Amino acid sequence: MKPAVLYPLSVAPLALALAAALPLSARADDAKTLDRLIVTATRTPISVDDALAAVEVIDRAEIDASSAHSLPELLRGRAGITLVNQGGLGKLSTLFMRGTESDHTLVLVDGVRIGSPTSGLASLQDIPLALIDHIEIVRGPRSSLYGADAIGGVIQIFTRRGEGQGEQARARIAAGSHGLREASAGIDLRGARGGVGVDMAYQRTDGINACSGFYDPLTWQGAGCFIVPGTHLDRDGYRNRSASLRADFAPADGWQLDAHAFRAEGHNDYDGDYVDNSDIVQQVVAGSARWIPMQDVQISLRLGRNLDDSRNYLGKVFSNRFATWRDNASLQGDIGVAEHQQLSVGFDWLRDAANVSDPWAPFSARRGNRGVFAEYLGQFGAADARQHVQFSLRHDDNDQFGGHTTGTLAWGMTLPAGWRVSASHGTAFKAPTFNELYYPGFSNPLLRPEVARSSELELARSGAGWQVQANAYQTRVRDLIAYDATLGKPGNLDSARIRGLELTGEWQQDDWTARGQLGWLQTRNESAGANHGKTLPRRPGRSARLTLERRLGDVTVGVTGIAEAARWDDVANTLRVGGYGTLDARVAWRFAPGWTLQANVSNALDKRYETSAWYNQPGREYTLSLRWQPADAGR
Repeated sequence: MKPAVLYPLSVAPLALALAAALPLSARADDAKTLDRLIVTATRTPISVDDALAAVEVIDRAEIDASSAHSLPELLRGRAGITLVNQGGLGKLSTLFMRGTESDHTLVLVDGVRIGSPTSGLASLQDIPLALIDHIEIVRGPRSSLYGADAIGGVIQIFTRRGEGQGEQARARIAAGSHGLREASAGIDLRGARGGVGVDMAYQRTDGINACSGFYDPLTWQGAGCFIVPGTHLDRDGYRNRSASLRADFAPADGWQLDAHAFRAEGHNDYDGDYVDNSDIVQQVVAGSARWIPMQDVQISLRLGRNLDDSRNYLGKVFSNRFATWRDNASLQGDIGVAEHQQLSVGFDWLRDAANVSDPWAPFSARRGNRGVFAEYLGQFGAADARQHVQFSLRHDDNDQFGGHTTGTLAWGMTLPAGWRVSASHGTAFKAPTFNELYYPGFSNPLLRPEVARSSELELARSGAGWQVQANAYQTRVRDLIAYDATLGKPGNLDSARIRGLELTGEWQQDDWTARGQLGWLQTRNESAGANHGKTLPRRPGRSARLTLERRLGDVTVGVTGIAEAARWDDVANTLRVGGYGTLDARVAWRFAPGWTLQANVSNALDKRYETSAWYNQPGREYTLSLRWQPADAGR
């Protein structure tokens, strides 16, 4: 196991260095621009190069080219991100960003906050890739803009929508290993002042036998599957039906109205002697209005609701139901106070509600939060020595925890020869989840919010068709919520120190594309007691992702290698999960205008590995897909 992990981690730095060096001889007229716009980092559109944060954009072309069948698979191995999955497609997937907890990353869908107020987690595994246009990832604290939860960072998912005028259609079918069946289709009809659109998707798999260990009821020890030995040795299937609807209209100059809805309904089978299957619903409904009364002034209003509903069964017998709602409202004004200077002010309102139906532990809860924020963005100086400043301040008033103030200060400077340097410091917080506060027998209503402070340094360089970037950071989290064995419930026991380094690079020249990402992470439990100095669980100390693609006429071939070092699966550092490396390969043939046939092989080396103790991951898998998208005809 160990050599297989060390090899990819040692090769990836060399590959990334080559990706940085090769472009020095590239011709500018042959290179492709890597510059993109992002809104999540500042809540206003800004160039990726101008963002004073570690950001990444995954566009639709990269999604189509990948071998991923789910959002967790697409995010796996990226800088600062660790995914823990309990048994393959559709199974519970938790995300750890920059070493923070799995509920320390804020997830948005089209600007609407999603996630369960009971568990604190967003069901990433239930958001189908077929409905996604692009994804923006911002690493580092963003509570000063978004409030609670954004300690590790923010991930915003944008659903598909047409651009320009006319009719835009698309469709895809796929089949693969373990009985995988996928189908999706969409259409947008657009005119001069707006348009409407719809996308639908279906995904089903027979799954794999997820559980690799068993729970012993005599010793109260064993696997996370919590099943009696000899039972549930079967495949754990998954089904997802989803759709998104959208409409936008510009009734007059300076006005823009938008409405959209997304809903995914699924069924999940897994291993357990209390619950072994569930029906899930993920839904987002939102509307927005934007008014530009004059040049350099914009006012926007957004309303949205997220439903996260899980009905759980043992066979056909009802076990429990976790139904949660998140209502969001946001009013924001953006004012250009001078050339290259902008002031944004806003008000956010959030109401979380939960209704848990359980024969043994039912409860209901509700709380509201009101937040006001202000942000200043400025640029000064000549183009070859331009300084960038970002300052944001926010105050949240929570029904349960009172007031909390967070802030971020960032500075950057653009230097000659494509160099850029920046530094930032920010604070963030996370309110306890409803389960941690109210779940009968396993909760603590006296919990305090978790608070964090982070500092970061960045050094980057870019040129014609290439860029490299290094980010070093440190985060300290106080009042970290963890299970307290002396209380038999969660408590504010721990503080933690997290240090990390991320190295990313991208290169495009002629028909070649290379993307590399490396991460080094050091976590330390600084709480008093037996676990002092231990590593935080489920965080590998090293990770790497490398993608190489080449276009040969109408054929594109690509490979992606992902590697992660070993990690501990418990706070006492006694349960070790080994490191691993996987290789995905794909070939796509554009055999006619708008038509693409693609073959993927995932985990081509058939590596046996786990990301969570006692839960298997899929071995080698094959997929064949056919995609029709007339917009690709001219590419």
